[in-house]
Amino acid sequence: MSSGIWQRGKEEEGVYGFLIEDIRKEVTRASKLKCCICKKTGASIGCVTPRCKRSYHFPCGLQRECIFQFTGNFASFCWNHRPVQIITSNNYRDSLPCTICLEFIEPIPTYSILRSPCCKNAWFHRDCLQVQAINAGVFFFRCTICNNSDIFQKEMLRMGIHIPEKDASWELEENAYQELLQHYEHCDVRRCRCKEGRDYNVPDSKWEIKRCQCCGSRGTHLACSSLQSWEENWECLECRGILYNSGDFQKAKKHTLPNTNVGITDCLLEESSPKLPRQSPGAQREDLLRQGSKFRRDISTLIIELGFQIKKKAKRLFINKANIWNSALDGFRNQNFNPSYTIEIAYVNENDHFGKEQPGSKQEFLSLLMQQLENSPLFEGSLSKNLSLNSQALKENLYYEAGKMLAISLVHGGPSPGFFSKTLFNCLVYGPESTQPILDDVSDFDVAQIIIRINTAATVADLNSLINEYYNYLELIGCLRLITSLSDKYMLAKDILVYHVIKRVQAPFESFKQGLRTLGVLEKIQTYPEAFCNIFCHKPENLSTKILSDLFTVHTLSDVQALGFWNSYLQAIEDGKSTVTMEDILIFATGCSSIPPAGFKPTPSIECLHMDFPVGNKCNNCLALPITSTYKEFQENMDFAIKNTLRLEKEENSHFIGH
Repeated sequence: MSSGIWQRGKEEEGVYGFLIEDIRKEVTRASKLKCCICKKTGASIGCVTPRCKRSYHFPCGLQRECIFQFTGNFASFCWNHRPVQIITSNNYRDSLPCTICLEFIEPIPTYSILRSPCCKNAWFHRDCLQVQAINAGVFFFRCTICNNSDIFQKEMLRMGIHIPEKDASWELEENAYQELLQHYEHCDVRRCRCKEGRDYNVPDSKWEIKRCQCCGSRGTHLACSSLQSWEENWECLECRGILYNSGDFQKAKKHTLPNTNVGITDCLLEESSPKLPRQSPGAQREDLLRQGSKFRRDISTLIIELGFQIKKKAKRLFINKANIWNSALDGFRNQNFNPSYTIEIAYVNENDHFGKEQPGSKQEFLSLLMQQLENSPLFEGSLSKNLSLNSQALKENLYYEAGKMLAISLVHGGPSPGFFSKTLFNCLVYGPESTQPILDDVSDFDVAQIIIRINTAATVADLNSLINEYYNYLELIGCLRLITSLSDKYMLAKDILVYHVIKRVQAPFESFKQGLRTLGVLEKIQTYPEAFCNIFCHKPENLSTKILSDLFTVHTLSDVQALGFWNSYLQAIEDGKSTVTMEDILIFATGCSSIPPAGFKPTPSIECLHMDFPVGNKCNNCLALPITSTYKEFQENMDFAIKNTLRLEKEENSHFIGH
C-alpha cells in the first residue's frame, strides 16, 4: 500500500517482487512523513486524490475509515475522498437484515454498510463481507442472493474489500464433510427397551433404528416406539412440538401413538443426542415464540449460542438466601468452580444446626443475585446506573466478580440486567474514549450543579468567576483550562463530565470489563450491541394476561373449571381487581419477576390439584392450581397464598438487601 514503491522485480526477487533497495528507499521516504491521524512519523501511504496531502499509517487509515483497494495499483483514499456507493432513491423505510449475519441494519450506504451492485435488496456489514471474502477466496466469493461473481467482486474491490487469490477455506480442510456421510444411529426415546443398548441397530428387525422423518437427527428402535414397520413415519419430540403447536399436528401424524399427550409418552425424547447436543433451531424458535416477543427470540438465539459452552458436569452451589451476595461470591471464587459447568442450587440456613439442604431454582437464585448486584454500592444512580468508585470494593476485586456474576447469569439463563446506563453500555461496546456521557449520568448533586452553572454562564466574566469559585476542584480533577470566549464553557463542562463519569472510575471499569469476558459474554455484546442494549439498558416489558397465559402450558389433564377460573383470575389482575400482580404470580411459580431473555427451562406449566391453596414449584416452574367450587373461593385462596408467601420470603431476605 505504500505510495512510493513498485514491484520492479520478478515474483521470486526481493520480497515478492519488491526489491530490497526500493524498500530501504521507501523506509527513508516514510520516515520524513508524519501521519495526519496519530501524528507519528513513518506514514508511507498517501491519498491518491490529486492535491490531497494526507499521509497515514495503514492501521491508522483503517481506524479513520480510509479505503484501500486491493487491486490494480493498490490505491488508497482518505476519509474525505474515498469512493462511495450512489443510490438514486431510497425507498427503504424499515431496517433490512445483513444477508450474511442477519442482524438488522439501516439500508443507507456508509463506510460500514455496503449494498450489492447486482441485487437491490442485498445489504451487508463491511466486516461481514471481509470475513466472507477471506474465507471464500476469489473462486467462491459472490453475491449471497444471486450468486453473481464478476459484477459483485468488481464493486467490492472498488469499496476496499480484500479478496485473496486462494481456494475457499472449507475446501482446504481435510475430510471437511465427512460427517455428512454418517447416518444417525441412536435410540433417543425415554425408555429404550433394547437390552443391547441405545446404539444397537439390526436392519429388518424390531431393533432397527428409525430416524425422525423431519430432521433426521433423532432416532428410535421400531419396538421402542411401537412401530410395526420401517415404512411408518416417526417424529422426534422437537419436531412433534413444532407440528403440534402450529396446528398441523393431526395432519402430520400418520401412525397411532400409545398416548397422544405430548410430554409424558414413552415415545418422546428424554436425553439429548450425543452427536447433536443442542436443541434444533426450529424447536427453539417455536418455544421462544410462545414465551415472548420477536425481540426476545433474537437475543435468545445469541444467549443460547453462549450456552453451548455449558458442560453436563454439575457444580452445586450452597446458597444462604439471607446472604445471597456472599454465598454467591464464595461459590464463584471456589477453586473448584468452573463457569462452564452446569449450576445446581442448594439452599442452606446458617441457623439450622442440622445442616439441612433444600433443592433450589437456579433461575430464582440468578434473579435474586441480579437484584443484589443492582442495589450494591458498586453502582450509582437511580434507574440508569453507572459504575461507582468504591476503594474497598476495588481492593477486594469485587468489580471483577460483579462482571463475572453478570456473565454467568446471562449464559446460565438468568434475567435481563436492565439497569445499565447507555453511557456504561457504550463504554463496554465502543470503549470509553468513544463515549460521551450526559448530565443524567452524574449522580453526585454537587458535581451536577457545577456543570449546570458552567453551562448556563451568560458572560465570560461569569464563567471566570465560576472557575475561581471551583478552582481547587477543577485543579484536582485536571480540568482547568484557559477561557478565551464564552463558548469555552461547553468544553469545560464536557471535561468535567468525562472525568466524573468515565476517567474517575477507569480502574473499576477495567476490572468489571475483565469479569464480563467470562464465557465470551463481552465479545458477544461487542459483536451484537443492538440486541444486548435492550436487555442491559431497559427493564423487561410488563407482563399481561396474554403473555402469562401463553407462557404457562398445561401438561396434564386438568380440571376445566379450574382453568376457566385461572383465565378469569388473570383478567381480574389486569383490570386491577386484585392486589396480586402478574409479576407476583411469576415469582410465586418460578422465582423470577420477568421472563429471562432465553426463556425458562423447563417451560412453566400448570396443573390442577384437589387442595385448598395454590403451590408453586420453582425448581420445575410448575404452578399447581386449587380446585374450588366457586370463582370467589378460587380468587381468595390464590390472593392469600401468593401474597403471604411472597411477604414471608421478602421478610427473610430484606435485612440483607442493599448490604
